Amino acid sequence: MPGVRDIKRRIRSVKNMQQITKAMEMVAAAKLRRAQAAVSASRPYAEKLGEVLGRITAASRELEHPLLARRAVRAVGIILITADRGLAGGYNANLIRKAVAEAARFGEVEKGFIAVGRKGREYLKRRSRKLSGEFLGISDTPAAAEAKQIAALAVKLFLDGIYDEIHIVYQEFISVGQQRPVIRRLLPVQFDQAEEAGPGDYLYEPVPEKVLEMLLPRYVENRVFRALMEAKTGEHGSRMTAMHAATDNAGEMIDRLILSFNKARQAAITREILEIVGGADALKAQQG
Repeated sequence: MPGVRDIKRRIRSVKNMQQITKAMEMVAAAKLRRAQAAVSASRPYAEKLGEVLGRITAASRELEHPLLARRAVRAVGIILITADRGLAGGYNANLIRKAVAEAARFGEVEKGFIAVGRKGREYLKRRSRKLSGEFLGISDTPAAAEAKQIAALAVKLFLDGIYDEIHIVYQEFISVGQQRPVIRRLLPVQFDQAEEAGPGDYLYEPVPEKVLEMLLPRYVENRVFRALMEAKTGEHGSRMTAMHAATDNAGEMIDRLILSFNKARQAAITREILEIVGGADALKAQQG
């Protein structure tokens, strides 16, 4: 059994670690609140933009745009959004596993990645996967300029014919206790039925073609921006949950160490008493 001094040192070490994990939990909670507010604030613009573009494409099926063009799939690009740091439970591992599984689903088609986040980049490089770009150091509350850079690269790779489809893998945030890695097709642009069936009629000035030409790149940027915000919100939520669990585990460990400390101290006291009694008996025997 470890000595009393060793156990005291261990208790002090675990308590220090507990303070760190508690502080990290509080920081993650504050970042999570800001990220959730940003996601909520961006939702009306994203919904209206998708509705307008969906109605244009639904009403004018003959409209053509390079970002809408579908072609035979010979190469697929996957934008993988992970964190730059760990200590977030299974956040990064789940996203990487999702990206690898989806890449395998495309079969023999050529596949490449755009890594957003250090953890995903490191994994892809270790596995010698094709990297068409990397973006590190995304802000805790992503900026539109960061999304614009990622979207610009994705659009360029699509228009240049490097990839015939581009998908994006990120953590979809539903609540702190419910998150899931998802994959969404980014290019070519496709609108869902809800967006195509938006209410009301619109008059377009200038013509719908010009509106489409101006807004489609904005729509792609907004899709990337929303994915970044969802991913960061999920990261903060996962880190807060992981640090909360680590703090609780540290508390349980401290309780066990205190019990061991009391047992060790009791054993030490008992041993000292026995040594005193033994010494007294020996002294009596010598005097007798």
